[in-house]
Amino acid sequence: MNANKIRILFLCTGNSCRSQMAEGWARHLKADLIEVASAGIEPQGLDPLAVRAMAEAGVDISRHRSKSVEELRKQPWDVVVTVCGHANETCPVFPGRVKRVHVGFDDPPQLARDARGEAEAMGHYRRVRDEVRAFVASLPESL
Repeated sequence: MNANKIRILFLCTGNSCRSQMAEGWARHLKADLIEVASAGIEPQGLDPLAVRAMAEAGVDISRHRSKSVEELRKQPWDVVVTVCGHANETCPVFPGRVKRVHVGFDDPPQLARDARGEAEAMGHYRRVRDEVRAFVASLPESL
């Protein structure tokens, strides 16, 4: 643990897509300023289309794994960022003085359910990937 870095936990429902993207972007763009992890209220495994969308942008999250918030809850976090409504509503209490921030992003897997093929589905993943990147690029100043 580096005392000079801000410790951020990105939290969503399944820790399969949005929070994984945020963790990947934070490691890629802000490793000098942020110590980061991601977790889910109900971990569901890593979404292969999220892995693909991030790889297209030059960020490899293929070795990430879906983690439960309980696995990381007792660690010392400075900020917990919920990236979906369900995680925001059901976020557990964290020990210490933890700032909670909610920044909701659309759910690519849900949006892709009605897609007519993988190319259309990937459009949703790419849009959300780029929105998450823009948010992470603004850290930690935007907190």
